[in-house]
Amino acid sequence: MRKKIPQQASKNSKAKASKLRIIAGEWRSRQLPIPDIEGLRPTPDRVRETLFNWINHFVPGSTCGDFFCGSGALGLEALSRGAKHLTFVDNSRVVSQQMTANLATLGATNAEVIAQNAAAFLETATPRPLDIIFLDPPFRKGWLAQIIPLLEKGWLAERALVYIEMEKEAALPPLPNNWTLQKEKTAGQLVYRLFEITQ
Repeated sequence: MRKKIPQQASKNSKAKASKLRIIAGEWRSRQLPIPDIEGLRPTPDRVRETLFNWINHFVPGSTCGDFFCGSGALGLEALSRGAKHLTFVDNSRVVSQQMTANLATLGATNAEVIAQNAAAFLETATPRPLDIIFLDPPFRKGWLAQIIPLLEKGWLAERALVYIEMEKEAALPPLPNNWTLQKEKTAGQLVYRLFEITQ
């Protein structure tokens, strides 16, 4: 027999899981709905704060890509802090529809949402150099090994920054020689790193 979850606990957990808060910038403290779907892991606030402490100087005026965007936490934070343009890519149509709605709510016109597999997008779209790329793929799926070589085919601006968030127990795939690790930290079961790429 299936056990019933207490109604109050269910409501509370859903409420916590279905909102994203922007930390700083133009939309500071704005809360936005995010899809309540399995496997969606918004980057924790503390991790996001640390990341943007690392890159804040580079964000204003930058062109960015948020691949496997999920909640859009990283890309929205960058837009709020002055990024020039953001490309959000996610395979889930539910995610893409919510991202489009959230951008409309914020009045953001300097972003596009692509409902497509990130690898397929990088393979088929016309490459355009990006200053900052956020990579937070689903865990334990081997996505980074596919994505990193594709980024090298015209998607990286001179001295681009690439942020990678992944499960702590996994090893990074082989990286090109021009990728230099700038920062690295762990938080619970994840590890996050910032790389600088020189052309």
